[in-house]
Amino acid sequence: MEISLVQLLVMILTIAGVTGAGIYSARQVHSAEGFSVGGRSAGVPLVAGSIAGTCVGGGATVGTAQMAATVGLSAWWFTIGAGTALIIMGIFYARPLRSTSLETIPQFLAENYGKGAETFASIVSSFGILFSSVASCLPGIFILAALLQVGPLLATAALFVFVVLYAFFGGMKSAGIGGILKMIVIWVTLVLAGLSAAQTVLFDPAAYDLLSAGGFFSLLHGGAGSALSNLLSMVVGMVCTQTYIQAIFSAATPRTAAVGAFTAALITLPIGLPCALIGMYMHVVSPETPAILALPAFLLTHQGAVLGGIAMGGILLSLISSTAGLSLGIGAMLSRDLIFRVWQVKNSYTQLRIMRYAVLAAIAVAAGIALLAEGTQVLFWSYLSMALRGGGIFLPLTIAVWRAKAVSPRFAVTSMVASTAIAILAAFLSAPIKPIFLGLLVSAAILAVGFWQGKRTMPAK
Repeated sequence: MEISLVQLLVMILTIAGVTGAGIYSARQVHSAEGFSVGGRSAGVPLVAGSIAGTCVGGGATVGTAQMAATVGLSAWWFTIGAGTALIIMGIFYARPLRSTSLETIPQFLAENYGKGAETFASIVSSFGILFSSVASCLPGIFILAALLQVGPLLATAALFVFVVLYAFFGGMKSAGIGGILKMIVIWVTLVLAGLSAAQTVLFDPAAYDLLSAGGFFSLLHGGAGSALSNLLSMVVGMVCTQTYIQAIFSAATPRTAAVGAFTAALITLPIGLPCALIGMYMHVVSPETPAILALPAFLLTHQGAVLGGIAMGGILLSLISSTAGLSLGIGAMLSRDLIFRVWQVKNSYTQLRIMRYAVLAAIAVAAGIALLAEGTQVLFWSYLSMALRGGGIFLPLTIAVWRAKAVSPRFAVTSMVASTAIAILAAFLSAPIKPIFLGLLVSAAILAVGFWQGKRTMPAK
């Protein structure tokens, strides 16, 4: 995959412009709270930009095109699921969570189930989010290696530098500003590119017949059960993701938090369609192209120099910002829920430094795993991440939001530990039932017993 000088310059200018805006906004960040939740003053655009900027990453763009080049339109389920999750988050979770003065999901769980729930949720959620970060690093390394004609190690180092510049200084403030600008770039360029691909996919008889014969136009390519399980994975996983809830906590008011989630859903849900069409186009026109390069190869070889360069800048920004946003979530949880508590860190400047270094470590680990996992499917890591962080935390979190203290800490923590262990075991043993389903079933069973026990021991009125 070759890039012209014009495309390279346009791509670099696009990345530099968006990243520079984020770094400029970092001048307002002087405390740990300002870094993690932007001082709780974000309006709808910043909340939506922070959420969409993280959500639309490697899985939503490169990963969707990669899968579409293999299975067709059903690859769109990733962003359909993401948009659905954000709508549910806006309706049921945004206002109650923002009404608190907290910064992390584990803190919220601790108020209902104790410190044991906080510690466990911090560790498990961090691992789950880390896998999602790997899903953005994988295509980033592959694309940079192809564009710069360097080995994977140098490409990983370049990606690491880009992500650090994007997130290290400004935290949530940089993520919000960068997310807004990135989504404008991606929306405009991918819609135009998708329309171009659709001309062949939908209106060229030979291409249409070939894709139809392979079932590429079906949203249920793997069956209705597979589509529903992917949708459920996204909903459960995203509701339990610190990065998105962190954006909710950063909103100026509970209403702003809810509207920001709805706005992010409107941005995110459709973006998978042009990526899927491009993947299907490359399946017909250039089947020899590696599936993971379907989207960048289309943008650089089938679009004009300027549009292709801007679009590639947007795609790389989606990978950079997603990795950065997810790493911010890991850094905030590990710092707030573990490091500050264990070492009794009270000084605001020290807290800010620790949080920044925790984010730095998260970025480095995600990039290292991606380097070692070369050749794996991007969406595999995305769905595994959703199952891991959602299977054990989703139901306890939901009960805490709507029926606080309805379940005792003993049953809540037991459900979190047991369901997460079952989900991990199912994933490694390739169980016939998806790990997230098993995790939710175990969690629901234990919580149901706890709820029943709580009603039995409740004093009579």
